[in-house]
Amino acid sequence: MASAEQVALITGGSEPTAQAVARELIRRDWTVVITASNGQELESAAGELRRFAEAAEQVAHFPADLAASGDREALVEFVLEEFQRIDLAVSIPTGPEVNENLLEMNEQACGQVMRAYLIGPLFLMQLVANEMVRLTESGAVEAGKIVLVNSIGAYTSATERAARCLAGAATSMLTRLLADSLGEHGINVYEIRVGLISTGGTDEIRARYDRLIEEGLTPIRRWGRPQDIGLAVAAVAEDLLPYSTGEVINVDGGFHLKRL
Repeated sequence: MASAEQVALITGGSEPTAQAVARELIRRDWTVVITASNGQELESAAGELRRFAEAAEQVAHFPADLAASGDREALVEFVLEEFQRIDLAVSIPTGPEVNENLLEMNEQACGQVMRAYLIGPLFLMQLVANEMVRLTESGAVEAGKIVLVNSIGAYTSATERAARCLAGAATSMLTRLLADSLGEHGINVYEIRVGLISTGGTDEIRARYDRLIEEGLTPIRRWGRPQDIGLAVAAVAEDLLPYSTGEVINVDGGFHLKRL
């Protein structure tokens, strides 16, 4: 059992985006709990964060497959047993690489993506939300917050990523539903909708988007960085948006402007 003033649960914990979010929170003296399904990758990611943190106790990790109800429950139980609180939950979904072409994908592939990008996050946030209500009512947590990291695929057609686009659109509604349900309890909910983020990818894909960005795909003519997302989460964590909930925070270089 550890003592911590502010605790954040971050999913997708071995991915660059989650690492950037965790680092920004650690800089602000938060304790972070990261989770991912691949235990070996998660262990390595947690080790990197512990080396970054001033105190190793600022970082905890717990492997979990969020598509499995038992793993979700065990994850939340772990955080509460270790720290007795969850002040912030950040959902950063990750999933399998499958054929999502709208005219070709099969039911199995679609189901895999939906479980990873929608069903798992939905029911994890349901668990977290109920615990946050309990913690708020008991006075253990003053103002819990939930952040759902989503993508521009929530409203941008990408026929090669059909299932993820569908999951993204549903995630936007989940943000609004959670905000509506939790507002009376003093718990705010935010969607961070990200655009083109430089986290790897093939040279062919990179070259294509390099050209599009240079030609003005986004008003801010550069790739987004994982740190850009980390800073947006930090603004929420530091309670800089206290009178906003159900809000979409676009971290997309201005892609959403729909320019002529």
